[in-house]
Amino acid sequence: MPSHSAQRLLFPLLSPLGLLYGAAMSARRRRLEREGAGVVPSVPVVSVGNIGWGGTGKTPVVDWLLGWAAQEGLRAVVLTRGYKAAPPRLPYLVDAQSAPGEAGDEPLMLARQHPLARVVVDPVRSRAAQWAQEALSPNVFILDDGFQHLAVRRNLDIVLLAPEDLREDWNRVIPAGSWREGADALSRAHAFIIKADPARFIALLPDIRRRLAVFDVPVFGFHLRSTGIVRACGGEDCVTPDVFAPDGYVLFSGVGNPAQVEATATAFLGRPPVRHHIFADHHRYTADDVGAMVRQARQTRPSQRALPLLCTPKDAVKMADLPPEVTGEVWTLALKTEFGSAWNCTASFPEWWDEVWRGMTPAEG
Repeated sequence: MPSHSAQRLLFPLLSPLGLLYGAAMSARRRRLEREGAGVVPSVPVVSVGNIGWGGTGKTPVVDWLLGWAAQEGLRAVVLTRGYKAAPPRLPYLVDAQSAPGEAGDEPLMLARQHPLARVVVDPVRSRAAQWAQEALSPNVFILDDGFQHLAVRRNLDIVLLAPEDLREDWNRVIPAGSWREGADALSRAHAFIIKADPARFIALLPDIRRRLAVFDVPVFGFHLRSTGIVRACGGEDCVTPDVFAPDGYVLFSGVGNPAQVEATATAFLGRPPVRHHIFADHHRYTADDVGAMVRQARQTRPSQRALPLLCTPKDAVKMADLPPEVTGEVWTLALKTEFGSAWNCTASFPEWWDEVWRGMTPAEG
């Protein structure tokens, strides 16, 4: 797959292939819709997905839904592929003690943050749904990255979009862009969510109207707010930016949108990192990786306090298997998902969701 920049440069050449791929995906979708879902759970199913690949913020939205479910006393089960996971069996029930390599970074992070929920890894979502319904007795299923997985019937499709999806990347299908389906697939969405703070959401309103008005569903914005900094391995106490990095810090990330990570850290800490080590999305860190960054951070200020290392929660879960002598220098941001502006809806996302949930009836068995 060409890089994002290469796709934009080569778009005139790749566009015909994208049209063919989009047509094939549309034909697949129509066939699956005619055949009907292979698995029809007896409880509500909510899909949190996107139209393309990349960091649109699915995991923070799933995280919010799991927090809501816990407050409501509901047994929520997340069905996820577990990208780059290597579980010993399928379906695989993730728990807080699971190895990052077996569970995958995002499933493990969700399992640790939400002990009342159940996270099931299996690339075959229909198999996972059948097993989980019998073994775990859920009140609600959440399909992580489930927009294209039509074998499980869902009551609601929440689709996340990046700001770029509304602008230069609109309807650019693989291999000409990052979209996995053409724009016509968005007609399946019951709501759109865009990872944008209130100011950026307002700036996007002309594009939101131009691109999404035809679908006539709510559009919500959300962002991640930093609430503190904690050690990546152990320790619940949050420290403030001035205590954490009075002389600066080193950032590292292995996520889909590293620029967004840097912007979040810079805004919270009041300064950009001295250095940002960027790894591939879902990178599996080794002791050598982290050790090299620790040594470099110490050498940056050899006569003073070594600069601390900061990473995302998604990166932090992979520190547990590494030696404490290297991870002791690593910290992570404590993040909270906050919903802001809305379009085509007078309610906020939490208010809209509460109303939708009250009206949602279990799928027929």
